[in-house]
Amino acid sequence: MRTLNVILPGASYPIHIGAGILRSHLPGLVSQATREAAIVVTTGNVARLYPDAVGAALRDLPVRLATVVLPDGERHKTLDTMATIYDGLMQARANRKSVLIAFGGGVVGDMAGFAAATFMRGMPLIQVPTTLLAQVDSSVGGKTAVNHREGKNAIGAFKQPVGVVMDLEFLRTLPRREQRAGLFELVKHGIVRDRALFDDLAAAQALLSEPPGSAGSWAFWEDAVYRSCRVKAQVVQEDEREQNLRAILNFGHTLAHLIETHTGYETYLHGEAVGTGMLFAAFASHVWGLLPAEDWQRIRALLEPLVVPVRLAPLDRARFIELLLHDKKASEASLRFIVLEGLGRAGIRPGTTPAELWPLFERFTADQPQVLRLAA
Repeated sequence: MRTLNVILPGASYPIHIGAGILRSHLPGLVSQATREAAIVVTTGNVARLYPDAVGAALRDLPVRLATVVLPDGERHKTLDTMATIYDGLMQARANRKSVLIAFGGGVVGDMAGFAAATFMRGMPLIQVPTTLLAQVDSSVGGKTAVNHREGKNAIGAFKQPVGVVMDLEFLRTLPRREQRAGLFELVKHGIVRDRALFDDLAAAQALLSEPPGSAGSWAFWEDAVYRSCRVKAQVVQEDEREQNLRAILNFGHTLAHLIETHTGYETYLHGEAVGTGMLFAAFASHVWGLLPAEDWQRIRALLEPLVVPVRLAPLDRARFIELLLHDKKASEASLRFIVLEGLGRAGIRPGTTPAELWPLFERFTADQPQVLRLAA
């Protein structure tokens, strides 16, 4: 088990990472946060797989426990579904001295975090991510949001947790597709900030295809998750509110959010869209002369075997521009596009226009039809 401490001006907290640590580390965080009530927000699938996991971990604590179960899937990450959480909090007689526990994947973490930021103007939050994607991405850093039909994560708030418990045992039941989706965010941190992490992941490519915990691989996964979270924590500590540096963590997300929005949040998992988006951003960086050919080829060699081929409905220049400008990172007629200047060295290209990206997008779909293709 390893612990990573996120140190921020007003909200420092621990991230506990290891296999089988829920019972040993969750009670301490709950005791720190409340003496009254804990409300667990989860989904139907997680509740069926782990019907009493949180309750069993907190059995010896003198706190009231309630559970709010949400429908599964990104398409439910909306303001309408948020009402289910608020209703559950009201029914549980929750208040600012209660703690909200996000028990599930990234959708749960985002929605529960947004609820914790807004219910009674703020209540304590604990993240217990159960997917690889949530462990290396959404549970760390305090960004919470819900989707709007015209834009991914368009409505949200910053809410740092009291702490995070990443029990790797939950990854045993993770479907291969969900595991692969999480890998893209994990690899992303190596690509943008830690070349040594990228090198080690590339060298262990065979392990990336194995279920976590198989053949004694817990040490590998614990190390990989820890190092990935360390990258994100370091960036968040330098720029908590995404004024500048933290934007590099959005590498690949410009096209990814377009893919998710254009497909109604139903066809591709977030991590799958990010994998395609990272290839496009690396491709653009190489075409612009920023990313050396050797690094571009190494990124392709690691990502292309993992990506899910993306097939999009017809998309013309006007709709492409419209979708990008609805992205929350856009500013009027331009956006901050995240580029690579080498493996482990991401930068921000301000003032990038969607019109400038359109011909690159056309070229990318022509050169990489196995990755991204538009319907006729």
